[in-house]
Amino acid sequence: MAVEIEHGSGIHTGTSVPVSDGADALTVEIRKRFANGGGFELEASFAVPPGITIVFGPSGAGKTTLLDCIAGLATPDSGRIAIAGRHFFGDDTNLAVQQRRIGYVFQDLALFPHLSAEKNIQYGIAALGTSERRQRTNAILQSFRIAHLRGRKPDEISGGERQRVALARALVTDPCVLLLDEPLAGLDAATKSNIIDDLRAWNQAHHIPILYVTHSREEVFALGERVVVLEDGRIVAQGTPHEVISAPRQETVAQLVGFENIFNATVVSTHEDRGTMTCRLAGSNVELETPLVRADEGATLRIGIRAGDILLATVHPSGLSARNVISGKVISLAQHDMIVTAKVDCGVEMAVHLTLAARDSLHLQPGREVWLVVKTHSCHLMKA
Repeated sequence: MAVEIEHGSGIHTGTSVPVSDGADALTVEIRKRFANGGGFELEASFAVPPGITIVFGPSGAGKTTLLDCIAGLATPDSGRIAIAGRHFFGDDTNLAVQQRRIGYVFQDLALFPHLSAEKNIQYGIAALGTSERRQRTNAILQSFRIAHLRGRKPDEISGGERQRVALARALVTDPCVLLLDEPLAGLDAATKSNIIDDLRAWNQAHHIPILYVTHSREEVFALGERVVVLEDGRIVAQGTPHEVISAPRQETVAQLVGFENIFNATVVSTHEDRGTMTCRLAGSNVELETPLVRADEGATLRIGIRAGDILLATVHPSGLSARNVISGKVISLAQHDMIVTAKVDCGVEMAVHLTLAARDSLHLQPGREVWLVVKTHSCHLMKA
């Protein structure tokens, strides 16, 4: 009962995708243990080339600790941190924070409430001459479209404007690396999009390594050229957003990025002529046609399906190309913002996402008989 893993197949393991280590890349290889944190240990080894690399993972995975070690705010127990051959840590070196030329935007922004936006931005370049300090300040104010705010204090501007001031303060120092710890948390979509556009434009001109911590799947795709996923202090996946997020290689990653339905399954039959196979979900009679992988009949694996990839109908669908049509009954309906999650019993429990309009037009109530439609390519396969 073997399952053979092939590159590019529909089934994946947690093997990392290496990131190329260019001459200007930030290289990190560290180990940090916290005895008072229940034995938590961070152990990470990867490279961050110029451009934006997303650090993604659940709370408590070690994302902020990783950034603190790179910045010099925390000291690893062992390892090395370097960029372009210049060591920040390792080989008997441990540069002070102010010697590392690293920009850092904290989650709480840490703006000085008694200083104006201009004075906040100039804080890290106070040692420069008046002319250069003024020139840098004016340039960064223009880049992030906040020149009109230069005289206002943090409590006199909006949340998005404070984020722009914090980014400007970190970048005006001309850092060789930029660290961003959930810098856009709590902002609306339009404000996020505008700030992301400005950050992209800035980095096209400066081309430095940026490590960007977020919990947002949308930000991963909007910003990231690469993704590093942390869990319990370990890297469990890395690669492009498509490799890591769209086609997750591990169940941990699948859960993080919104695969609400994950099931044990057994291969029942294969259909090489159409590139699919049939799998039965454990503990039920539900059978799904999935993408084909090299697997023996009887082999076990895991199937992940996003709740948003399932269609729901109140009459039996006809004339559809989808091969997976499953009958069931609504167990419950729960609204979260503008999305309704329907739990459906169809031999196994499946979660389905609906719009408010779809819920109302279908007159859904618990106990209502429904049919779920799942396209073959919506079934993502992972090793059991």
